[in-house]
Amino acid sequence: MQSSWTVQLHYAPDGALTLGPNGVSGGTAIPLTLGPAGLPAELRDVFPHLAGYAAFLLPDDRLREVPSALKAQLAVSALDGDGVPVDATSLQIPGVLDDLYAYDGPLGASFEDGVPVLRVWAPTARSVKLHLFADSNPATAATVQDMTLDPATGVWSIRGEPSWNTRFYLYKVEVWVRSSGRVERNLLTDPYSLSLSRNSRRSQIVDLASAAWKPTGWDALAKPPLIAPEDIALYELHVRDFSAHDLTVPEALRGTFKAFTFDSDATRHLAALARAGLTHVHLLPSFDITTVNEDKTQWRDPGDLSALPPDSEEQQARVLALADEDAYNWGYDPWHYTVPEGSYACETDGAARILEFREMVQALSGLGLRVVMDVVYNHTTASGQNEKSVLDRVVPGYYHRLNANGDVERSTCCANTASEHHMMEKLLVDSAVTWAKQYKVDGFRFDLMGHHMKRNMLALRQALDALTFKQDRVDGSKVYLYGEGWNFGEVANGARGENAIQRNMAGTGIGTFNDRLRDGVRGGGPFSGLQEQGFLTGLWYDPNVTGQGSPDEQRAELLRRSDWIRIGLAGNLADYAFVDRFGNLVTGREIDYNGQEAGYTADPQEVINYVDAHDNETLFDAIQLKAPVGTPMADRVRMQSLGMSVLAFGQGVPFFHAGVELLRSKSLDRNSYNSGDWFNRLDVTRRSNNWGVGLPPARDNLSNWPLIRRLLANPTLAPASADIQDAFAHLQEALAIRRSSPLFRLRTAADVQQRLRFHNTGPAQLPGLIAFSLSDEAGSVDRRHSLAAVLLNANDEAQTLQVPEVAGQPLVLHPVRAASGDPVVRTAGFDAASGSFIVPARTAAVFVAPRPAADQVALLEGDVEALIAAAALSGGQGRALLAKLAAARRRLSRGHLPPARGVLGAFVHQLEAFERSGVLTEAQAAPVLAEARAILGLIGG
Repeated sequence: MQSSWTVQLHYAPDGALTLGPNGVSGGTAIPLTLGPAGLPAELRDVFPHLAGYAAFLLPDDRLREVPSALKAQLAVSALDGDGVPVDATSLQIPGVLDDLYAYDGPLGASFEDGVPVLRVWAPTARSVKLHLFADSNPATAATVQDMTLDPATGVWSIRGEPSWNTRFYLYKVEVWVRSSGRVERNLLTDPYSLSLSRNSRRSQIVDLASAAWKPTGWDALAKPPLIAPEDIALYELHVRDFSAHDLTVPEALRGTFKAFTFDSDATRHLAALARAGLTHVHLLPSFDITTVNEDKTQWRDPGDLSALPPDSEEQQARVLALADEDAYNWGYDPWHYTVPEGSYACETDGAARILEFREMVQALSGLGLRVVMDVVYNHTTASGQNEKSVLDRVVPGYYHRLNANGDVERSTCCANTASEHHMMEKLLVDSAVTWAKQYKVDGFRFDLMGHHMKRNMLALRQALDALTFKQDRVDGSKVYLYGEGWNFGEVANGARGENAIQRNMAGTGIGTFNDRLRDGVRGGGPFSGLQEQGFLTGLWYDPNVTGQGSPDEQRAELLRRSDWIRIGLAGNLADYAFVDRFGNLVTGREIDYNGQEAGYTADPQEVINYVDAHDNETLFDAIQLKAPVGTPMADRVRMQSLGMSVLAFGQGVPFFHAGVELLRSKSLDRNSYNSGDWFNRLDVTRRSNNWGVGLPPARDNLSNWPLIRRLLANPTLAPASADIQDAFAHLQEALAIRRSSPLFRLRTAADVQQRLRFHNTGPAQLPGLIAFSLSDEAGSVDRRHSLAAVLLNANDEAQTLQVPEVAGQPLVLHPVRAASGDPVVRTAGFDAASGSFIVPARTAAVFVAPRPAADQVALLEGDVEALIAAAALSGGQGRALLAKLAAARRRLSRGHLPPARGVLGAFVHQLEAFERSGVLTEAQAAPVLAEARAILGLIGG
């Protein structure tokens, strides 16, 4: 840029700008002045990718033209000192729109004093008209009314009549569109739609507070208790997978929200997991998407393909032929963010889907489960003038992230949104808050969260925390946030602002998926060789025939990956200190994960530990690929169960892919997003796991067909129903163990550092064996256990490990393991004299040191003293309770159980009486009563 150049801003309302030999002509030109200091610091912070660009200033007396210019064709040009054109380009305007028109009020259809008011943010529109329809019938003509612009906010609005309730509508937006080079008159749905007609052809005005859209008891719905995020155990489930093949569900309800309300094999399966300790069902996208036809009469199905050979190409050919005409898609194809998906509703036209979604949430709550929504605010299916583009046809060039050429970035797969812009952040926050408040959703999993800004997530956290049960019938502080913190694309390393990647989310309380533990357990990575082994799948100790290095190299790699797993088991804490494979005392952040810090969290709740998910091969399929071909099925099942144990017994939030407890297979399909019901089948009856149902679709698997064909054709690789039952029983046991002790759910980094100790570390460790202990001598975390020890033996042989630190401790096999249906785990043992453990092959053994009942009573005395100190109990009331506890403790110390039970029972009765009379609140009495009843149960009361 030279000082002699002339730079001008051009705008033309009629789109008459042209570029010729003399530069840009037509329209109005405004001379610009080069800012000598470049882009101001506050703008560099907002737009870091523009930090090195030149900055130009408009004359003060021309600033009044900016609102008009923003509705017109825009360009900027440069002429050299001789008036010869140097350059010319169009403009990107999101920054100025945010500066002038950032708005924080309501949008969409809302009801004010019983009257609907419709608002749409469209600051560059020349006009906006409301097209109002009596119904959803495409033949019904519209009543057209002008909407009114608020020039201060760019919001167009219209106040309706009470009779508009449940009517359908569209907006007609007249707006200049750079991509088409003309003024368009776009007839489109509302970006803030709350209800839609079938296939999203029209938006619908609905009052979400109306009793018509609420199941009985909705307003008073009490969610299952949740004390801390670390108590969460997640189960990732696709709405259709849940019931599409469940013959105990009425056919009309299969694959729908309503299937969750029906007593069926599927709901009974979930109920069993909930009783064991599962807390949250994570639903794959269940908002309005573009990729499934909501007119179910048009669905096509490949039919029953079970007679075809297990390695045939025919199944995938028939499935792919109908892939875009069937009922199936994962749903990562957003259309309207805040409307339930119609294909999952029994009634696909209009607001019935609202009621049905709420019925699902209510039913899951009745099973003891909270609900998480998988949300995809990072992209839309389409942009520009595409008929399935909404945001970009309302405010062209604003809602999507653009590259230097003005094209929409697509690093996510599709049209990336730009949540660094104020109104896209507002849409994200408003939408999620609506789901939390109006649908009582308990958590959000953010697809490609790293493509959002950290400040977006913090803004949402703040908005959710403001929801209270008293005011909103929702406790927003209990809504959990987590997502994929991957760092790639045009936003990588903060190029568009501090993005919500793994390391940046430390200290926020927001979780991210832990690829370190995943790769350590499974082996390889999502983009590496299919047969690369890891801790679980035989690396070094049971190698397959692929070339993975010499035995020494494999051993070194196994120890490296074992350290990834260890730091994951420690909540992936950046500052957790332990002895690494070299014998050095290091912190999590000092462990290398492919050039990144392995440990990156500041709190256990910030890590999502997982070994499989909806994308890439299921854990069972990964084991089929990686384990030596001759590995017996019983061993493969044990490998699967050990993988589930790694998640259940580690610190942080465990994440289980639906069917991991059923040995779920997708016939080795690594990307089943559009592979139909056939490859995604989930059989909760435990008769089949869907292995060997044909070669997976060529679309993503063709290059691996030679390997896959050999495996699918091998009859020894098909599990029996009993194998599936064993895996299901194992997850229930693992969840029950996790729930039995808070030591597996520590809530602070300090607690993890203080209580978690790894054994069998350093260069001389036994490879393939991870051992750790969790201690609580004082009883400040776990009233029932003073110590727990976990040994994860992935080896194909039993291992003996001496741990001198626990010698003399009264460790016994955990009662759940001691009563396990797995006879192998029952052979695990501990010799207190030497501190030696014996762990069978491919087994997770858990030992606990029960706290004596008398010691547990002493802790109860401390609870009562705390109530006295807080003035919740008077001195006399407290002394009466303490006297009973002291008497119970003395009798227990002498082994006199019957009188101890009697005195402790009297303590419970008196405490209950204090609660009934209002002396103590439920919150004060409940935890003390729970501990007292647990002691009574322990001593046979």
